[in-house]
Amino acid sequence: MAATKKKEIKKKEVRKKSTTTATKPAVKKVAAKKPAKKTIAKNAPQKTAVRKPAATKSSKAIEPVKRMAVMVPPSPRREIMPKTEPVKAVVPVKEKPKAIMPARETVEEKPRQDKSYNPQSIEKKWQAKWEADQLYRSVIDKGKPKHYALTMLPYPSGDLHIGHWYAMTPADARARYMRMRGYNVLFPMGFDAFGLPAENAAIRDGVHPMKRTFQNIEHMREQMKSMGAMFDWERETVSASPEYYKWTEWFFIQLYKAGLAYRKMSAVDWCPKDNTTLAREQVKGDDRVCDRCGTPVIKKDLEQWFFKATKYADELLNFDGIDWPQTVKTLQTNWIDRSEGASVIFHTETGNHEVEIFTTRPDTLWGATFMVFSPEHALVNEITTEENKAAVEEYKAQAARQTEIQRGAADKEKTGVFTGAYAINPVNQERIPIWIADYVMMSYGTGAIMAVPAHDERDFAFAKKYNLPIIPVIQPERSPAADGVDPSTGSGQAMEAAYIGPGVMVNSGDFFNGTIVNTEKGRKNPSISAVIDWLEPQGIGKESVNYRYRDWLISRQRYWGAPIPMIHCDVHGWNPVPEDQLPVLLPEDVEWKPTGESPLKLHPTWKNTTCPICSGPATRETDTMDTFMCSSWYHLRYLSPKYDQGPFDPAEYDYWMPVDTYTGGIEHATMHLLYTRFFHKAMRDAGIVKGDEPMMQLRNQGMVLGEDNDKMSKSKGNVVAPDVLVDKYGADSVRAYIMFFARWEMGAPWDPQGIEGTVRWVRRVWTLLTDPTPPIPFDQVQGKPASDEVTKNLRRKVHQTLRKVTHDFDNFDFNTIISSLMELMNEMYKAREAGAVGTLDWNEAVEIYLKMMAPITPHIAEELWSQLGKPYSIHTQPWPTVDEAATKEDSIELPVQINGKVRDRITVPAEATEDKIKSAALASETVQKYLEGKEPKKVIVAKGRLVSIVV
Repeated sequence: MAATKKKEIKKKEVRKKSTTTATKPAVKKVAAKKPAKKTIAKNAPQKTAVRKPAATKSSKAIEPVKRMAVMVPPSPRREIMPKTEPVKAVVPVKEKPKAIMPARETVEEKPRQDKSYNPQSIEKKWQAKWEADQLYRSVIDKGKPKHYALTMLPYPSGDLHIGHWYAMTPADARARYMRMRGYNVLFPMGFDAFGLPAENAAIRDGVHPMKRTFQNIEHMREQMKSMGAMFDWERETVSASPEYYKWTEWFFIQLYKAGLAYRKMSAVDWCPKDNTTLAREQVKGDDRVCDRCGTPVIKKDLEQWFFKATKYADELLNFDGIDWPQTVKTLQTNWIDRSEGASVIFHTETGNHEVEIFTTRPDTLWGATFMVFSPEHALVNEITTEENKAAVEEYKAQAARQTEIQRGAADKEKTGVFTGAYAINPVNQERIPIWIADYVMMSYGTGAIMAVPAHDERDFAFAKKYNLPIIPVIQPERSPAADGVDPSTGSGQAMEAAYIGPGVMVNSGDFFNGTIVNTEKGRKNPSISAVIDWLEPQGIGKESVNYRYRDWLISRQRYWGAPIPMIHCDVHGWNPVPEDQLPVLLPEDVEWKPTGESPLKLHPTWKNTTCPICSGPATRETDTMDTFMCSSWYHLRYLSPKYDQGPFDPAEYDYWMPVDTYTGGIEHATMHLLYTRFFHKAMRDAGIVKGDEPMMQLRNQGMVLGEDNDKMSKSKGNVVAPDVLVDKYGADSVRAYIMFFARWEMGAPWDPQGIEGTVRWVRRVWTLLTDPTPPIPFDQVQGKPASDEVTKNLRRKVHQTLRKVTHDFDNFDFNTIISSLMELMNEMYKAREAGAVGTLDWNEAVEIYLKMMAPITPHIAEELWSQLGKPYSIHTQPWPTVDEAATKEDSIELPVQINGKVRDRITVPAEATEDKIKSAALASETVQKYLEGKEPKKVIVAKGRLVSIVV
């Protein structure tokens, strides 16, 4: 107000002096003030446009300078304004800013600018300091409990997308939380750098995979640093670096020495035009064509390397001692698919070839009316009769163009071709025809099955289509005729569906007829147990266990992968490369063929070497390893990435292993997560690692979908780039929104508008704790300082929130952590308005709030902590302790039900006894109204929940 009055007085002075100068000559006076012109031109040039001619009212002269300068044309100014401006002569220049621009000093005031929230500046500042101070460097500290937090490493595709952030930043928040809980935390990062995309890009663009991959890594590393994550970058590993894949090769050799690596013929997807194998993702569409040239893909047998993973099948089904999601356990269990039953030997009629089949239902052997071979079975060509060869060959070619998923689909129409050959059923010597059908595959069992159409749905459909015999051998207790069985012949041709259920054995010989059949599997079923016991003495079968899980095929006919360190000599066969010659380096001078054939195979010299046994000429294996081999042990290399005496430093292993918490996508359940468990168990048996499992706790995040509710992909244009969001909102706001917008284990479609709410929350925190306006004095808050009730309620809410946030961090419930902090922020604003600022409870609330924020939004928490004068760094501070006494409510509200319907709510002291709660409920006017004077039959108090009255 005082400034305004001064301004008005100054205006009057200006008007008075302006009038005077209009009537008096002032040339000399202006000349006397000549030096002041330089000051005006230098410091305040805008003042020349402030005034209009003397006849114009002075109040207009104080309009904003730039606006007046634009609106007044120069020509009238030259006519009206004299060359010598009296105003400049009369009003001292140094006083003008005080009269015309009173707020200039306030605008430039540095403290006010420093209070603005500038996330980009704050985040870069703290990231640089954390890196310089090595705040996140993990070293052995036996004085603290260790926590190895691991999140799945990315493939260096070139750019991080929002899915990477969704996987990594919540995992980072959890690791930060564990550090504040007093653990010595290891949280490393690296790159799973080998893979087909880089090789395809080399073929397409002519850029060497090595060059492209390491360029992408440089870019993605900087992107990851913008997250503000606590990655220990000194432990970075890159699977495509020779320092890494030297040990990948070494591990292969250890598996070979242990008898777990072997070579055999196996079918692969093959492009006959490009003369190369294709990965599953390179085979496109239902027509299964090559994605490079469009040629129909076929199956081809090649010699390839395998790991004997099935040796550990039973152990892989045991999840004792590890905290993994039930979904993953179920997926792995179903993938391994352990089946108990019997192996039974049939013989072909022609050639007397032995054909072993596996069946889970040996009690149905007497109902086998035909056999079915896989089209790829080795005996098909030998047993097929001349008149059936053309049809069989045509069918084999057709089957070769289908995937196992397509062939095994339950709703797929069953097709097949008769070979013309027969087999002998060993339990009753019946002659049964041999067919081939695509629903039987070499990947399960032996590639041959006995078909029992009366008790198997697929076999039933096949038999009905081709009019093959159906003989029931398990009869339910009801009348056989009711199920379409002819009582006189035992034929089931009239059956409408296969019977899969309990009953008794029939048509199975006098020894077994009448044996009880239940729905249990294996030995728990009396009929199965009885037949197994009978088979072995007869010399026609034995008890057996089968797995759908197959040995791990690790050969890849590619360049960009870890070389398989094996050498073939015509005299001594296959032998490993001597360990002192590792790594077998990938050659850089390679030529890329449009066909995609491996450059290693075509390289003029790389494959030529000497035999490690006789030193004679030999050839290197030109296949490379499946990239899952590299990712099966990367957690071990993080322990000591620069260690050159072995794959890891034993001291680091003994301190950090096993991994305490592993996070990543559930889509890896039956590949990477299964392979890494097999690898660890195999290395344990080789004496290289310890313990039965590599990762004790596993948690899976869901998937971030595009706004269109579809999976994000560049081709669909729905990919969200986090860099753009970071530039606009800052990393802390992006981190917080990622943890808030969906349940982490479920994922959700991306909502671009939703982030605004999280941004407002972050800014409200900043405003609350940096507001330059001094808090309202206690004596001006409704005439008195903050009451004990205000501070007590604040403290209660703080500790209730702390308890909830602690629980949610322990359980990976990130979205509710953010919502709890938002609720507490609202209560803190209310407490501030009620005069709580400056109290001990307020100060405690601020400190606890920032500590709870720190794992989620590390930069702003560090900045505000620093501004409060607290010791650096907030990320090394202990997690606050919940005061349980402070969390207790003074009173509670309970719903009151009458005959099951809520009729009222009552408020009672939190410590009220059951009798007092009953009395309060019955004293309610609303309750009395519904009772209508009746005495209640029963009053039940579920303390803390409700009161139920029965009338």
